[in-house]
Amino acid sequence: MSNINDTFFDGYYKQIWKTIIPYELTIKEVDFILSYFNLQQGSKLLDLMCGYGRHSIALAKKGINVTAVDNLGDYIDEIQQTAQSENLHLTAVKADIGNFKSGDVFDLAICMGNSLQFFDEAGVTRILTNTASQLAKGAKLLINSWSVTEIAVKNFQNKSWSQIGEFKFLTSSEYHFHPSRIEVISTIIARDGTTEEKTAIDYIYSINEMEAMLKKAGFQLQEMFSIPGRKKFTPGEPRIYMIAEKL
Repeated sequence: MSNINDTFFDGYYKQIWKTIIPYELTIKEVDFILSYFNLQQGSKLLDLMCGYGRHSIALAKKGINVTAVDNLGDYIDEIQQTAQSENLHLTAVKADIGNFKSGDVFDLAICMGNSLQFFDEAGVTRILTNTASQLAKGAKLLINSWSVTEIAVKNFQNKSWSQIGEFKFLTSSEYHFHPSRIEVISTIIARDGTTEEKTAIDYIYSINEMEAMLKKAGFQLQEMFSIPGRKKFTPGEPRIYMIAEKL
């Protein structure tokens, strides 16, 4: 299930992504995951589009049995090395999350960092259906996004730039319809003047559309937070955490 975003996280952006999300936010998210879902040592968790393992590694260090899946081999290699060196119950797999089958049954699945927005409606439905097939009845799914309609229409910017570590990061974005999506061209300029250009698409779904796709896949949307466990989501917040139950 390939798409235009498959190569976005290689090259310079592979390094940049590690600094974009504040470490403090990851710790708060991990603490929320442990407490809200009442995870115990030995609980089984599936981390979809795990990236460099910011949640997987932290959760495995708490005794959770984690299976981490991503399509970027470099990230998976890094996670495997950490898991081996620290003797963690963490399995990292390079795979398409729409097709991946572990043969296990999980207590919780998470898809963080806006990752689900990389896929069109057919892709999201396929991923959700495949995920549901690997969860126990009553198990939960946690989705984190900053590109649902209720966020994107307020926070959309045509152009932006920032300094991220040693890199200058410039973006030029266009908001399109049919399907609703934001197409982004990012230019990354390193300190030595070398550049990389990346093209990406974030598909934009309303909460109602997300709920419909969840229902079609066998989930029921239960709660939505903007600050995990503390503040219910309201339109215009910078991020959303959606919690659904496998029926």
